[in-house]
Amino acid sequence: MAMAMASVQLGRQTSIQDSPRSPEAKLGMQVEDLWDVQEPELSPNEKLNACFESIPVSAFPIAPQGIEIKSDASLAEAVQILAQNKILSAPVVDVDAPEDATWMDRYIGIVEFAGIAVWILQQSEPSSPRSPSSPNGAEFAIAANGMVSAAGLGALGPEDASITSGDFFEALTSSEFYKNTKVRDISGSFRWAPFLALQKSNTFLTMLLLLSKYKMKSVPVLDLGDGKIDNIITQSAVIHMLAECTGLHWFESWGSKKLSEIGLPTMSPEHIITVYEDEPVLQAFKLMRKKRIGGIPVIECGRKKAIGNISLRDVQFLLTAPDIYCDYRSITAKNFLIAVRNYLEKHEKRSPMLSGMITCKRDETVKELIQKLDSEKIQRVYVTDEDGNLEGVITLRDIISRLVHEPRGYFGDFFDGVLPLPENSRV
Repeated sequence: MAMAMASVQLGRQTSIQDSPRSPEAKLGMQVEDLWDVQEPELSPNEKLNACFESIPVSAFPIAPQGIEIKSDASLAEAVQILAQNKILSAPVVDVDAPEDATWMDRYIGIVEFAGIAVWILQQSEPSSPRSPSSPNGAEFAIAANGMVSAAGLGALGPEDASITSGDFFEALTSSEFYKNTKVRDISGSFRWAPFLALQKSNTFLTMLLLLSKYKMKSVPVLDLGDGKIDNIITQSAVIHMLAECTGLHWFESWGSKKLSEIGLPTMSPEHIITVYEDEPVLQAFKLMRKKRIGGIPVIECGRKKAIGNISLRDVQFLLTAPDIYCDYRSITAKNFLIAVRNYLEKHEKRSPMLSGMITCKRDETVKELIQKLDSEKIQRVYVTDEDGNLEGVITLRDIISRLVHEPRGYFGDFFDGVLPLPENSRV
């Protein structure tokens, strides 16, 4: 019996050595080895917690891009950097920091399209595009520093479609203010001051909990030796790692479960935030900001079926390609989807928006959903019934939160000294 077990183990090792493995799959093998030696009385969830607590976050594959944005870069330059490198956020380096500055002094924070959207949302107020003169500097400064609560912004309806006429964003992005406002001026939209980061010795479990329970989209990993960011781990990168672990015992024992078995989706249909196809697209971005969500489905008028999804990252298309809307009298949610899809097809750019509405059913497995999210490079999937009506939404964070749990008192004083963003902001 012992010889048979040894033969199986040897066969598995030989097979692994003979086949090329990605860095993420090799990481999965570390979890597999730890899984095999866990106490048998532990539950599968407790085993996973123990495995991830035993692996340092430095083991996570290094992201290929080390993009940083200087604090004196304009909003226009920051948007271009994020869009060209196909990233949603980047660390902001204080250009006034001394050469030997610690990481606390070197970095102002991490800026995202979402942070820049704070300013964009303020410009969408009815008085801005209708007013013959530009708002004064004080009003712009307030908006740029994230001091205006998105929750206080008025709701836009179909009757307000003229507010977002096709040439509005083209005029906005060609304005001197958009070109001259610096990234440091919107530091109030950053999640942490300067940001919440991990050291290389911190564990996988810590990182996974920050990306799930604590709602962080990305976690910087610091090299304390030179005071610089060594890696940035995103929710998407974790999902990709899980997708690469297909076939490993620990993953299959968890991934073979149906979504309904692990309590997904967590949101009931009546709580899904939606926007109708004839509403101004800015209403979608305002709702995302107000409700602190990363995406919103566009619904057919008078029905429950979705025709597409607009995510917070899509605000880039209002800023990097404003000319694509010039033929529209108004930029409704539907017009936005059509214009962006045409633009992407014309320029042969790969984007989740070209895939249409990505959906799943409650009886699909966790593994199937992870593979779908990873292959389509999307942040969320909508759960539908047999008739295509929305039943729920599942995000990357939802999946990661079902992989691990936070032990009592786990973080201790970890968050001490970390300054949170004002209440009206989002991660």
